[in-house]
Amino acid sequence: MNAADLARLTAETLYLVLLVSGPALAVSVVVGLAIALLQAVTQVQEPTLSFVPKLVAVALTLALVGAWMSGEVVRFTSELWLAIPRLVH
Repeated sequence: MNAADLARLTAETLYLVLLVSGPALAVSVVVGLAIALLQAVTQVQEPTLSFVPKLVAVALTLALVGAWMSGEVVRFTSELWLAIPRLVH
């Protein structure tokens, strides 16, 4: 394996991590900001209040896009396994 192959593989792996984790992180941030705004408006500063809505929102997001996420990881893994003979020389 040469340095160019290693750099390409590392870049593809990091891109996959960003792509797969993006939906759950985005939903968590949006729900967290909405709850923080609601807490600021109502002056209810309960730290556990934001946990449950974020948990439910992320769980729903994973239920909706989980098949796509696992499909991307399986695709990447199968391509990696098929490329091993070429990478090892």
